[in-house]
Amino acid sequence: MGLEEKLPDGVLLASVEKLVNWTRKSSLWPVQFGLACCAIEMMEFGGPRFDSARFGMEVFRASPRQADLMIVAGRLSQKMAPVLRQIYDQMPEPKWVLAMGVCASSGGMFNNYAIVQGVDHVVPVDMYLPGCPPRPEMLIDAILKLHHKIMNEPLGPRRAKRLENQNVELVPSSYKHGR
Repeated sequence: MGLEEKLPDGVLLASVEKLVNWTRKSSLWPVQFGLACCAIEMMEFGGPRFDSARFGMEVFRASPRQADLMIVAGRLSQKMAPVLRQIYDQMPEPKWVLAMGVCASSGGMFNNYAIVQGVDHVVPVDMYLPGCPPRPEMLIDAILKLHHKIMNEPLGPRRAKRLENQNVELVPSSYKHGR
């Protein structure tokens, strides 16, 4: 004997937060940011075999102003780091970052001065996808986990309060790790 019994058929009850998060997760628009061999696997994910359209991601955006998901696929060089940060800053809120591959996550086998040892030194990362290179099936799994994260995110002032601690400053690695 609750409210559900008194409502007519076809009426759906949900919170605004859940409805907004459902629409966000169902229409993620990724920005193109393929840097190395992982980008080939990311392109395969966009092809007909893996059908990214079922996740609402059928179009990879060329403009960061139209995207809300950045998939960083491959190794990030020191010269490319400011470009990555600029593209991230041009994306509208809310935005998410997925580091695809071991090179994007931790620098991989390239432990030298020219490669950033993890994209999280430049932008905040929401999901790490390991592998060298990770298969499209693994990318699908990471996107499904990101969907779960998006569905459970707060809105409004609670979201702003949680995100204010995630400011990442672009500092040259020579300053960050000593000389």
